[in-house]
Amino acid sequence: MAFLYALAILLFLLFISFRILREYERGVIFMLGRFWKVKGPGLIIVVPIIQQMVRVDLRTIVMDVPSQDVISRDNVSVKVNAVIYFRVIDPERAIIQVENFDMATSQLAQTTLRSVLGQHELDEMLSERDKLNVDIQQILDKQTDTWGIKVSNVEIKHVDLDESMIRAIARQAEAERMRRAKVINAEGELQASEKLSQAAAVLARERNAITLRYLQTMLDLSSERNSTVVFPVPIDLLETVGKLAEKVKGA
Repeated sequence: MAFLYALAILLFLLFISFRILREYERGVIFMLGRFWKVKGPGLIIVVPIIQQMVRVDLRTIVMDVPSQDVISRDNVSVKVNAVIYFRVIDPERAIIQVENFDMATSQLAQTTLRSVLGQHELDEMLSERDKLNVDIQQILDKQTDTWGIKVSNVEIKHVDLDESMIRAIARQAEAERMRRAKVINAEGELQASEKLSQAAAVLARERNAITLRYLQTMLDLSSERNSTVVFPVPIDLLETVGKLAEKVKGA
């Protein structure tokens, strides 16, 4: 019976010593409390009692950063949340250098988000998200490098404002649109006045040109309206018409 008990215990220890690690997993092996090596993937053997193994997932982790209260540089209070993408690239350091790398990365992301966004104004938060995402990602990646973690991307999801600030931004946007409309209208008036000035200069040099323009205007009005329109005819105009008629007869 003692032999059977011993054999059963031996088979049990042999059974639990075999571990299977998937392609995206690694096993950090400790021997009598000291780091020994990183194993995997596939079938590995862990000596019971003497060795212990900690599994580490190497896949990219998508983590939501809880909404943070941020005060911008222009003293506007907003709530900002984000999402970060990171993965373990060094299982040894991820287990030995930090107690819980998931929690540590989450806390670091929250403080970094508040710190970076607090250095910018509200307009920059709303219009320059790509730049802010890169800044936060670079800071997190540098600080988590000692933990064997690679932060590949950071995306700011929402910048929430209170109702009073939304109304103020709407009024500001409306004022900006009105300003642009007035500028465009003024530019159009300026260009029109320049063209009219050039036309007046041409008409002043050519006496016959202004007469022909006068006649063309009369022709346009007579073709568009049925009512009778009376124009005062300058004497100069009659003399010019007479000269033109004589030239036509002479030709």
